Amino acid sequence: MNQPSRYSAMDPDTMWDSFFTVAPLVLVGTLEADGSPDIAPKHQATPLGTSGLFGFVCRPDHATLRNAVATDCFTVGYPSPAMVVQTSLAASPRDADGTKPTLDLMSLSPARVVNGVLVDGCPAHLECRLERVIDDLDSDVLVVGRVVAAHVSDRARRSDEIDDADLIAGAPVLAYVHPGRVASIHETKEFPYHRGFHR
Repeated sequence: MNQPSRYSAMDPDTMWDSFFTVAPLVLVGTLEADGSPDIAPKHQATPLGTSGLFGFVCRPDHATLRNAVATDCFTVGYPSPAMVVQTSLAASPRDADGTKPTLDLMSLSPARVVNGVLVDGCPAHLECRLERVIDDLDSDVLVVGRVVAAHVSDRARRSDEIDDADLIAGAPVLAYVHPGRVASIHETKEFPYHRGFHR
């Protein structure tokens, strides 16, 4: 019989830094009042259900929230593992004049449906219209958007012609391992759903 694990108590206010968790790492794009782009990495970001809602957590004083509310939209890019440095550059602070020079190192294209920008090189993009902002989450807010357009590269798109494991091996997925680490997911196994399981 295995020895039982020993557990240490965690402070609920700091617990998320006490063990590792895995999350997507995305780039949220918005436009400033002058039309210039703002790109910010987010790891507390996820589809909300299965109907086309997407949400990300943001600080109330961040430009991402201000811009999304002002323009009523935002974009989401899923960067590849090869884009870790670009993703890190997007997190750089603004200069005293409010500009973010590191964004000049990123290649951007206009969004196709909403008034926004897409980060070139991301295997998948979402374009979202702002649905609501939930602002009673202690010191954070949840920004909820409805996906009105989505694009995926042919290299990353699932199909009946290639096994999912082979697809991921050829087009690895970037994950954020909180706190402060990233991983390139290239080896996966099919989840063993119990017989009779359905969504």
